[in-house]
Amino acid sequence: MDKKHPVSELMRSTIEKIHELVDTNVIVGQPITTPDGVTLIPISRVNFGFGSGGGDYGKSMKGENFGGGGGAGVKIDPVAFLTIKDGVTRVLPVAVPPVSTLDRIVDMAPDLMDKAEKFLDKKKAEKEQESV
Repeated sequence: MDKKHPVSELMRSTIEKIHELVDTNVIVGQPITTPDGVTLIPISRVNFGFGSGGGDYGKSMKGENFGGGGGAGVKIDPVAFLTIKDGVTRVLPVAVPPVSTLDRIVDMAPDLMDKAEKFLDKKKAEKEQESV
């Protein structure tokens, strides 16, 4: 019968605790519906790390003189909210405003795409009305 080493058990316990803390519900939160019909979905960034270690001491190597420890850290930062209203989805960032021009362009891209799509749909509808 093969007995598991205490370091393995220590690491397993640490990983299980982290797993309990960090799951998909932490990254993409539960939807919240406001009275005016807007649905908000919180989005977060999760960072975590852990370490475990130990050793056998003395002449007996049967695990009787084992010393060890483990630790973990978890950091959760809110990043944005997905907002859904009247079938239109938008991203509302929580983070600091972009610093560079490229960052601003990347942040504006979803809004620009929405506006372009609405503009093209409007032009298409006008063209269809002219042909009738």
